[in-house]
Amino acid sequence: MVTGSGMADASAASRAKRERRARGGRPAPADPLAAGVPADGAGVPAAGVGVPAGGTGVPRAGTGAARRSEAANLELLANGELEIHGRLVDASNATMYCTVRADGLEAACVYKPIAGERPLWDFPDGTLAGRELAAYLVSRAGGWDVVPPTVYRDGPFGPGMCQLWIDGDEEVDLVELARSGSDGRLRQMSVFDALVNNADRKIGHLLPMPGGHLYGCDHGVCFSAEYKLRTVLWQWRGKKLTPAALAALQRSRESLTNGALRDELRSWLTADEIAATVRRVERLLALKTHPYPPTDWPAVPWPPI
Repeated sequence: MVTGSGMADASAASRAKRERRARGGRPAPADPLAAGVPADGAGVPAAGVGVPAGGTGVPRAGTGAARRSEAANLELLANGELEIHGRLVDASNATMYCTVRADGLEAACVYKPIAGERPLWDFPDGTLAGRELAAYLVSRAGGWDVVPPTVYRDGPFGPGMCQLWIDGDEEVDLVELARSGSDGRLRQMSVFDALVNNADRKIGHLLPMPGGHLYGCDHGVCFSAEYKLRTVLWQWRGKKLTPAALAALQRSRESLTNGALRDELRSWLTADEIAATVRRVERLLALKTHPYPPTDWPAVPWPPI
């Protein structure tokens, strides 16, 4: 019999596996989703309704995208033809599993149309796709490399975010990974989350690659001007930042103040949100320590998986 913390661990592991299947499985074909849905969102299925994972006949994300340059993947994501295969039913917002093709190249990707975003009380409507792109831009400019290639584009259900699909390493226990205090990749991601003010870093949002790299997904609730950091990665709270984190923060500050990043972010974030991002990076560099959990805001997202 499993009792106490053991039962909680078993439940968490089970939820992590379900989350992995939702993100990494191949959804069943979904012809209704391919039918013409108006750009204003009418007819987009409600969250939690749609295509179960584990179907057959849907292409699996291959290794070709991993071998291509980032610029080539961005070009393909931005201009390729999207074919929707199914919907990830566990996602809070409409999230489509797609293949994108152009000039003989193809890749699996995730497409999140604005029309399928659920309204939130603490973030402006219709801004989540832009925040996902902003997270990628910050990750790229600072050399964090924790967000998969991401673009903002039009699609079958209107404009939205399109991101390269990541096939995570099925051998990695996500709960065990999230609890690790010695994983340098995870520690670097925790600093990135503090920089972008990630309000939803769950265990299921970690995407460890078979080669050892670590990505994160679902950055739609980042960049609030108010402190809203909610994460499962608090194990380094109060500890000194690593040289790698300080170097990435320095690059981020340079890009935000003297580089092109600030101009790029103006299309997706408000002036107050950009200014708050600059203040966060400067504070992290001044204190040189991992932040502490907030006292007036839930420190861990719910559910944490």
